[in-house]
Amino acid sequence: MLSKLTTSARVAVRHGSAASAIRTHKIPGQRLPLAKYGGRHTVTALPGDGIGPEMIEHIRKIFSFCHVPVNFEEVQVSSSLVGVNDLEAALLAIERNGVAIKGNIETKHDDPSFKSRNVELRSRLDLYANILHCVTIPTVPSRHKDIDVVLIRENTEGEYSGLEHETVPGIVESIKIVTREKIERIARMAFEYATLNGRKKITAVHKANIQKLGDGLFLKVIRDMSEEYKNIKFESMIVDNASMQLVSRPQQFDVMVMPNLYGNIISNIACGLVGGPGLVSGMNIGSKYAVFETGTRNTGTSLAGKDLANPTAFIRASIDMLRYLDCHYHANLISDALWKTLVEQRVHTRDLGGQHSASDVVNCTLQNVEKIMEAER
Repeated sequence: MLSKLTTSARVAVRHGSAASAIRTHKIPGQRLPLAKYGGRHTVTALPGDGIGPEMIEHIRKIFSFCHVPVNFEEVQVSSSLVGVNDLEAALLAIERNGVAIKGNIETKHDDPSFKSRNVELRSRLDLYANILHCVTIPTVPSRHKDIDVVLIRENTEGEYSGLEHETVPGIVESIKIVTREKIERIARMAFEYATLNGRKKITAVHKANIQKLGDGLFLKVIRDMSEEYKNIKFESMIVDNASMQLVSRPQQFDVMVMPNLYGNIISNIACGLVGGPGLVSGMNIGSKYAVFETGTRNTGTSLAGKDLANPTAFIRASIDMLRYLDCHYHANLISDALWKTLVEQRVHTRDLGGQHSASDVVNCTLQNVEKIMEAER
């Protein structure tokens, strides 16, 4: 069995209930959370649509059981609350607290006048880096083994910004704007992240063979910056080839850095390769604020209220948040307990081929927390 696991997963198995494979990596940058009183952090909770509200309740339950020093300030933001200033209230709360955990907010793709609240949050808070860690969980069915890839996506510009208009009926212009400044900072994040976490290679994903100016600038800036990091191997790959390579031999990738739209697509492919949308969390990091959510940003509306949705991605998002807040003990405690639930006890929801409910996963994780804490006494 050990030969089929990632290096970090082998460490986890050898040390019993350790959870190295899914523990949140170190996050580059200096941070000073804005709302910390009496040793407790205040974070904004945005339940969002679909399964978001019940997932936030699971996180509250876990944090309460583990005595995590975090208080939640809940703000309702939903696709159904357009025009009631809910987004402004959410932005104010995040600016006050510095940190948020959120469910996804449904985007009405059939309504051209509806602006994605998810995109607005990222752009107005300047959450320029979206970071996912997709890693094989040995008991989760998947086509490939030994996947351990970090995806770093520029989060604020490019086609995904939604800058488009209809010049005359039947003719639409979608505008892609990229800037050297923002390419440099996402490139710096990628190289610093790789350095801090001992990663060996960075792959820049682009379409510079066609987008010669926009993606050409992206590729040039990152290639030039790679000269400052001689200990990290640098390569580039056209996005269509990268997609094919990712589904055929994902083990070749270590850290991938890419523009906004490509990052959205590649991230979803990678999440699918390790088991689906219920497993992977996503960090949105800026120079002042951070928002934590699931990696694929699905609302899961069809599963809402049924206790069927896999809570793993949301639990991992909360662990990412704790790592960001420097609550390392609680981050590792919950991560280790969750790993034990998924790998040793095989408590899997239906999306992973199991028959367990979301509550089963949460309750088993809490039981493992209690056992770990007892063993430490």
